[in-house]
Amino acid sequence: MTIHWCGTGLSAIPGLRRLIKTGQNVTVWNRTVATAKNAIGDLTQDIQAFDMEALKQTLKTGDIIVSMLPANWHVPLAELCISKGANFVSSSYISPEMKALDTAARGAGVICCNEVGLDPGIDHLMAHALVHDYRSSDAFNPANAISFTSYCGGIPKHPNPFRYKFSWSPLGVLQALRSPSRSIRDHTPLDVGRPWDAISNYEAPLPNKETFEVYPNRDSIPFMKEYNFDPEWSVKEFVRGTLRLNGWADAWADVFTEIEKLSGLDGDVRLAEMSKQFWSDNTYDDGEPDRVVLCVELKAEHKGAVVWNKTYVMDAWGDADGSAMARLVSIPVSLAIEAVLNGEMTPGVHAAPGDPKLFTAWLDHIKGLAQHLKIVNHLDA
Repeated sequence: MTIHWCGTGLSAIPGLRRLIKTGQNVTVWNRTVATAKNAIGDLTQDIQAFDMEALKQTLKTGDIIVSMLPANWHVPLAELCISKGANFVSSSYISPEMKALDTAARGAGVICCNEVGLDPGIDHLMAHALVHDYRSSDAFNPANAISFTSYCGGIPKHPNPFRYKFSWSPLGVLQALRSPSRSIRDHTPLDVGRPWDAISNYEAPLPNKETFEVYPNRDSIPFMKEYNFDPEWSVKEFVRGTLRLNGWADAWADVFTEIEKLSGLDGDVRLAEMSKQFWSDNTYDDGEPDRVVLCVELKAEHKGAVVWNKTYVMDAWGDADGSAMARLVSIPVSLAIEAVLNGEMTPGVHAAPGDPKLFTAWLDHIKGLAQHLKIVNHLDA
């Protein structure tokens, strides 16, 4: 059995190195072989130039393909796995096209495991843990009103005037600012056209409380089912979103104004120009630490009184071994690969596991990746 790890970008390396160090049989595929050799050449020489046809010829039943490539590669690689009886792992969101492969994957006995990085990934594990905890508690009552928030952000450890720094191309961040979101506020779906129309403040329950700016992203509502919410629950708030340093909205005000006016091909050209400039002005210096903050909160109220309220909070930053973002994305991917190898997942298209045995084990491991990880019980005060 061979793990075919495709892509050696900045967010891929710690998990890849971990698998090789633990003795797994790994072939590394990257579009630029020299880049891969610089990253992991001290551990392995089994490095190939990424080529779909070459991978197809090499892939065997029971192998695993790991896609840390751009998102447009995930579905073709998953389809290849299904055709060959191999398994597939990715840290990225499950697209509609990936979800559509579920029946074929189940029929072929193939696992397609996605959303096992940081966000999505660790945030899912925390959500599953909190919902499981709440359901097992004396406070559980189907009549309770439920509020759920999940905010994650990669931010500079040492704030800069722009209130943000880039680890890789800014284009993805800029494109995300043009995307609408859907969440629930006051028991009602909330549709937001642009993130800056829904920025609010959030006080994270860190050892030293800290306020951040947050906003919803994507469509949060389908994740209620993913997190094992019952359809009859009264959901007061439900939002998955992005976390930024305080002052980010002011620092980016001119960016928002310009993006609002962009459209069509000319807009895409201008976004590329902005991305290039931001990369020049606001990238991390060599050895400069990044920071990741993730807060997932579940609250239950009965007749207006809070009866259950906990937050899973994580604060991590880069150290001598590399960036926080890289280890928090790629090491959970390596845990997912091990779960597939150990027969701990069933065939089909999946996100991060909701099985208590798995999410507990994974979160225990992740605790060692962060400088601070804790469950805060707000009713203990």
